[in-house]
Amino acid sequence: MPIAARIRKPLIHLFFLLFSIASLMPFVLVFMVSITDESSILKNGYSFFPSKFNFASYQFLFNDFGQIARSYGVTILVTLIGTVISLFITALFAYPLSRKDLPLRRTMSFILFFTMLFSGGMVPWYITYVTMLGLKNSLFGMIIPNLLMSAFNVLLMRSFFANTIPESIVESGTIDGASELTIFLKLVVPLSAPIMATIALFNLLAFWNDWYNCMLFIDKPELINIQYLMTKTLNNVQFLVMKADTSSQAGELLAKMPTEGVRMALAIIGIAPLLIAYPFFQKYYISGITSGAVKG
Repeated sequence: MPIAARIRKPLIHLFFLLFSIASLMPFVLVFMVSITDESSILKNGYSFFPSKFNFASYQFLFNDFGQIARSYGVTILVTLIGTVISLFITALFAYPLSRKDLPLRRTMSFILFFTMLFSGGMVPWYITYVTMLGLKNSLFGMIIPNLLMSAFNVLLMRSFFANTIPESIVESGTIDGASELTIFLKLVVPLSAPIMATIALFNLLAFWNDWYNCMLFIDKPELINIQYLMTKTLNNVQFLVMKADTSSQAGELLAKMPTEGVRMALAIIGIAPLLIAYPFFQKYYISGITSGAVKG
């Protein structure tokens, strides 16, 4: 093996190792700040090596552990149900669009693409979901609006089906007398693990990080998800910071609160489950994106 090739390979490995470490550093910094004493943060700023450790931020957030546990439960339930239903609907819409013999295929593709550019407006959208569908204070209010089906995901999956699934497989199923649903479930879906995992990851991230639907449709504390609970907590902290100079009571509360550490602890609480789940999707993520990105 030439000397240049032997040197180049370790250099490439070193580059990606350094790149991976650099990618992890922000998460490590956020975690270290979340367990740093507030006085140390104010004196020395953010640091990977705090002069004094303190878990007051997590103690402050978990004072109402019951509410956090309920919010986590709501978020997990909504994420699981929403991801499965959304993936199912996306696949059932994308597969027919990938078939060249589908009547009005181009028209339906245009209508789908049109929804990515224009919407009916905020007020009609809200009235439809609350008045006509009755999603107020319902878990479906955090599943159906906006998130149940993404036009981008449908187009991505359609491109995967059109460019990756050989027509000969579909034809063989038809010759054997299989119905379209059987061909889809028994032949197409098993060959589509990369795009299924990729879209599932997209949906999981969308449902897990959503707080907007919860803000609009949920009033009951027992139905609030973790992201909206964290958003409310952060807004309360920011409100106290703004009122600290004009209100003595706000100043007293702020003095007892690790404001900087709380912000970072909120980020850790919100993102930790996703960091655990991502490795299970990583195997299929790249192949699903690259295969579905080819124009069909």
